[in-house]
Amino acid sequence: MTITVGHDSAKTRKTLQAGGQTVAYYSIPAAEAAGLGDFSRLPAALKVVLENMLRFEDGKTVTVDDIKAFSDWAKNGGKGDRELAYRPARVLMQDFTGVPAVVDLAAMRDGIKALGGDPQQINPLNPVDLVIDHSVMIDEFGNPRAFQMNVDREYERNMERYTFLKWGQTAFNNFRVVPPGTGICHQVNLEYLSQTVWTDTDQNGEMVAYPDTLVGTDSHTTMVNGAAVLGWGVGGIEAEAAMLGQPISMLIPEVVGFKLTGEMVEGTTGTDLVLKVVEMLRKHGVVSKFVEFYGPGLDKLPLAQRATIANMAPEYGATCGFFPIDDETLRYLRVTGREESRIALVEAYAKENGFWRGPDYNPIYSSTLELDMGTIVPAISGPKRPQDYLKLTEAASAFEKVVADYRGIDISAAAKDMADEGPVATKPVNLHKSVKVAGEDYELRDGSVVIASITSCTNTSNPYVLIGAGLVARKARALGLNRKPWVKTSLAPGSQVVTEYLEAAGLQEDLDAVGFNLVGYGCTTCIGNSGPLQPEISKAISESDLIATAVLSGNRNFEGRISPDVRANYLASPPLVVVYALAGDMNIDLTTEAIGQDKDGNDVFLKDIWPTNQEIAELVERVVTREAFQSKYADVFKGDEKWQGVKTTEAETYDWPASSTYVQNPPYFQGMSPEPGTISNIEGARVLAILGDMITTDHISPAGSFKADTPAGKYLTERQVAPREFNSYGSRRGNHEIMMRGTFANIRIKNEILDGVEGGYTKGPDGAQTSIYDAAMAYKDQGTPLVIFGGEQYGAGSSRDWAAKGTALLGVKAVIAESFERIHRSNLVGMGVIPFEFTGGDTRKSLGLKGDETVSISGLDSIQPLQEVPCTITYGDGSVKEITIKCRIDTAIEIEYVEHGGVLHYVLRNLAKAPIAAE
Repeated sequence: MTITVGHDSAKTRKTLQAGGQTVAYYSIPAAEAAGLGDFSRLPAALKVVLENMLRFEDGKTVTVDDIKAFSDWAKNGGKGDRELAYRPARVLMQDFTGVPAVVDLAAMRDGIKALGGDPQQINPLNPVDLVIDHSVMIDEFGNPRAFQMNVDREYERNMERYTFLKWGQTAFNNFRVVPPGTGICHQVNLEYLSQTVWTDTDQNGEMVAYPDTLVGTDSHTTMVNGAAVLGWGVGGIEAEAAMLGQPISMLIPEVVGFKLTGEMVEGTTGTDLVLKVVEMLRKHGVVSKFVEFYGPGLDKLPLAQRATIANMAPEYGATCGFFPIDDETLRYLRVTGREESRIALVEAYAKENGFWRGPDYNPIYSSTLELDMGTIVPAISGPKRPQDYLKLTEAASAFEKVVADYRGIDISAAAKDMADEGPVATKPVNLHKSVKVAGEDYELRDGSVVIASITSCTNTSNPYVLIGAGLVARKARALGLNRKPWVKTSLAPGSQVVTEYLEAAGLQEDLDAVGFNLVGYGCTTCIGNSGPLQPEISKAISESDLIATAVLSGNRNFEGRISPDVRANYLASPPLVVVYALAGDMNIDLTTEAIGQDKDGNDVFLKDIWPTNQEIAELVERVVTREAFQSKYADVFKGDEKWQGVKTTEAETYDWPASSTYVQNPPYFQGMSPEPGTISNIEGARVLAILGDMITTDHISPAGSFKADTPAGKYLTERQVAPREFNSYGSRRGNHEIMMRGTFANIRIKNEILDGVEGGYTKGPDGAQTSIYDAAMAYKDQGTPLVIFGGEQYGAGSSRDWAAKGTALLGVKAVIAESFERIHRSNLVGMGVIPFEFTGGDTRKSLGLKGDETVSISGLDSIQPLQEVPCTITYGDGSVKEITIKCRIDTAIEIEYVEHGGVLHYVLRNLAKAPIAAE
């Protein structure tokens, strides 16, 4: 590929020799020498963005003033508000978000033909890698056949999608697909695709070195920041624009410095560390900020542990969590099989251009906080947010409170009543419901662990915790322990390298023995693909309204995400996942109570099966080898026989199959005019939903399974699709009809318009309760615009573009909330939906909203970025209140996006007008 660099950048362009090659690069010290500012104490994460400005400075899109703004940022103590045009080197996708992105590109080819342009103008200009990892579902588990049976079922369910993606691989330039069964996109990115320092030829044919950067259509793209690759998640909409050459509009961010000192102590894991980091940073407040980790503790922190911390940046709310280049970066690149010439270039470039973290690394940060890793203790997080940190010693008692809150029991009052009865009342308060499972010799109760899953890129990228889990299984097996029969266990690594080293250590056999057989290489439980529970267990949970629990080594535990049968979800390290499978109950205090009995009937405690740090480190050193990585990634794009057998066409545009329930031509560009419109005031809008705090993109656009009586289920049933073939919302993101019906359809979402009702319901125009989809369509038939009201952190979680696409297609013109998470705000703007924030202390609660109001917003016909505008609320009783709300269209280019109806419409119109380049 060829990159086009700025024509005014000659004064900062230098050459470097490393690894047997001579490359050009854009020098930050040279920019200082040229009088552009003092950049010496910029954080490395921000220097990556500065280098991007130097390389693309052209006097138009990127100016000298943009470069000087970084020096001003440092002078102002890490503060700045300049808008930048940033161009990442590449784009990463997974299939749940990638399919709709490729659908959009295919639709844009149709759209540009209709506008008189050339379909070949719709081609990625930057390299795009799509890794199929979100589709495998755990139907089979706990036996040697599990992996093959799940893979077979995956192809049965998803052949239409895979045929479409294979067409895209042929039709589009710079677009590669990593086939199913290879691994999770972030782990494949970390272990193989990323280079830390990228090289490419420019328009003059010269080789240029520059920092490896990317955006991805998955929020955990941030994982690769552990290897000093600046990347973050964006919605598919924004990623598509970046592919097509549109720069990403961003403000110079604040950079929070997180100082790590000390080192991890015996019995703790990288997962315990990251859960504490998430809690601390959520409290600190880092939304839309970079976090950079520094300090002497990094010298004791392997890159795999850094990647775990970087991975969970969405959970602590940051744009990214960055680790600068140092000796550990080079060690990791070497062990994972990168070329020695690349490693030499990374070291030379980092030291020459000021990216190297040495003993004297001491940048300016916008704010700082500090953690001694020696204070970390075993922990989990739950029951419904990653930041709900619990020391392991407090987990069982905290669950008691979960039960009491759900059952409406005042524990303190009950305890007082018992005390008043005197010493006779010795039995504790019984909070729990329990039920005997039909046909089984056990019973379930509140707190029974029904899912225990080693899953997700967050932890399966870390050999220390995977080897640790294997050693727990080995010690448990030797004592005669096994998983409890009601626990659905699974092991879904993020790459095939994990299987290689677990088998080399002999640990896979031990994991198999306690139920953790390989079920697939993919996200599985972490994104809701946990598969069905045993019917008798599911029925027992439902009929008795039990609070069943799941324990997973993932990054997300939002309500309704993991399984429709599970109410409480806990994040834990892989070794603790195994322990909870053996114990089978969240009520057991793992730090003091027996988790089971050995072959002789003796109690077994956590200390009896927990490995030492030395045991883990010795095995990691022996079995995690450079050769394993090189072997498993040698044919990463080839795939198995099933993938090779997927047939497709080489047509320039896609022949949309009319009968497909997976892939349909979306309506965004159909009948689009050559010129944009204007932003109009919102008049007489009705309220579709009033939602609370921490409404995640899982609430707005769930990824998991759905039932036949839902709007999406009815749509498929009408098309003769049996419920067994429904698959999931995530797998059907290429069909807008399904996704519109699934918007705001999470089984745990609570619309405050209705009292005590869970699920995707509201009141329609007639005031009767109905599904949100049916109500929206009824309002649409009347020509009535809609608004959504929300609380704090609206749109947290995944970078799910369908949370914005679905909102737009339902006819919602504005979302008014107390605050927005970064990616979802951007996605709403990218779909032409305007986000607004309350001001002056107003909230949905203080305004007494019930849902029968009408809402008008004026001042939009002359709107400026971040402008405050009047909003008039007319209540159901006829009273009127005017409030001021802040428009969260943050930048000038975003105003243009909304005028065009969305960022893709903006790009499409500009491409249609552009002259077609010569071959």
